[in-house]
Amino acid sequence: MLLHGIFPPITTPFYPDGNLYFKKLEANVERYSKTPVAGLVALGSTGEAIFLSDQERRDVLKSTREAAAPNKVLIAGTGIESAVETLRLTEYAAELGYDVAMVRTPHYYKKQMQPANILAFYRTVADRSPLPVIIYNFPQATGYDIPVESVIELAEHPNLIGMKESSGDVEKVHRMVEGTQHVKRTATVTETFDAVTPRMLKAANQSNGQGGELVQVGTLAGAAKQSSSAVSVVAGLKTRQKEVGFQVLVGAAQKFDPSLQAGAVGGILAFADAAPTACYEIYAAWKEGDVELARLKQERIVKAAQRVVGELGIPGMKHAMDLNGYFGGPVRLPLLPLTADLKSEVEHLMADIRN
Repeated sequence: MLLHGIFPPITTPFYPDGNLYFKKLEANVERYSKTPVAGLVALGSTGEAIFLSDQERRDVLKSTREAAAPNKVLIAGTGIESAVETLRLTEYAAELGYDVAMVRTPHYYKKQMQPANILAFYRTVADRSPLPVIIYNFPQATGYDIPVESVIELAEHPNLIGMKESSGDVEKVHRMVEGTQHVKRTATVTETFDAVTPRMLKAANQSNGQGGELVQVGTLAGAAKQSSSAVSVVAGLKTRQKEVGFQVLVGAAQKFDPSLQAGAVGGILAFADAAPTACYEIYAAWKEGDVELARLKQERIVKAAQRVVGELGIPGMKHAMDLNGYFGGPVRLPLLPLTADLKSEVEHLMADIRN
């Protein structure tokens, strides 16, 4: 499955009393669906998933799925500390029609998180998951940084199709890309090289009056080898095959262009929650081979991304969203809202990044 491009890891809106604000969630998702992002991530770190109950997680997944446009790839953050609970949430996401499961590294028992533990965890999840899986590494939050060697070994698993690397370590991205080059995979894409997923084919079937049968994930993952130049018609869509390999996405918007130069294929960027177009412009310039324009677009957001996301975190990100027409709103305790001075700082940083 193709994971190239920009994926906002959407925030979870709350009422002032802490209850989920579904109308605002749906409004945000609908607006993101009109931007050039490739897809959306629900229940990522920026979504405060760690603060939600199991039922709330399921409700957020359902509401996001219902509001999203059919042409956007949907990624569900389903990582929980145990493999059993991770699989339960992954299975629910699959029932809803999500395309990919993003599973963060288990980390609570840090001393026991040796390579053998991590390899066993991800292989068990990938073996049993009804969805393709991407690894999620966020050492700033978890205190655990998955070794490059473990990633290279896990990349051999046919259902582990990529990873989100949020450490901000560009050299690590380069080493992972280099170490997984031998993994050869293809993905089904549209005639214009956009992603195709079972949910998209189901929607195409229904719009063509052909029913709503899902196509097997293996088919879309390129299990049947064919020429990348050959065009086939699947569920009324003109499709072709694209070589994708093991796909590395990054989470640090302030280092997005250097990460693309190092071999990343896109980003799951919290900064895209407030500025999806600004992030996409970096990707588009890189994709077109315009090195200078990509650098200029990167420089435009560096300070804001570093301060708002990297330092102020979710409260800063939600305020930036409020400034740009999305609903950020309050955070959940133990997170606290920004002070008036910090709000002014965010407003200054975002003044020229309105999209």
